Amino acid sequence: MRIDVSGLSHLKQLESSAVLIGNHMSMMETFLLPSMTRPFGPVTFVVKESLLEYPIFKYIMRSRDPIAVTRTNPRQDLKTVLQEGTRKLQEGTSIIVFPQTTRAHVFDPAQMSTIGVKLAKKANVPIVPIALKTDGWQNGNRLKDFGQLDTGKVAFFSFGQPFLVEGKGEREHERVNHHISSQLAAWS
Repeated sequence: MRIDVSGLSHLKQLESSAVLIGNHMSMMETFLLPSMTRPFGPVTFVVKESLLEYPIFKYIMRSRDPIAVTRTNPRQDLKTVLQEGTRKLQEGTSIIVFPQTTRAHVFDPAQMSTIGVKLAKKANVPIVPIALKTDGWQNGNRLKDFGQLDTGKVAFFSFGQPFLVEGKGEREHERVNHHISSQLAAWS
């Protein structure tokens, strides 16, 4: 499958760790984003706790030392992300957040929570928006993560300009959603 990556130069501009916020279409992002971002510094994810027990992937996910959330208690999950995330960011590790309720091949801004923006604000680090179009990796019939690859499609990764959160974060949340929406429209 061909992969088109743009905006990596924005990561070179970073003078600190950052919160990378993107849409989530497939497992491809989980595999490829660390290899793209790691040359610019350590990186980890916010993940579902269940992924740390998932066959095969558990070893990969655990090696990233992720921030694990339950997705059953939103208040506790937010507290975990803000506490552990702030600590990791202050130690120099950037954090990738997919704030949608689930993976989706169609982007719906209403499904994007503000958890990444809240984390960036609390830790006073920049946000880097990431638009992703990885729908060439289909969901599997038996196991969601083991679908077919459509080698006729191109996977797109677009890193946006870093920015800090000012005020309450509504404009920054919209800015992330705009980067994703506009890139997806351009790729269609």
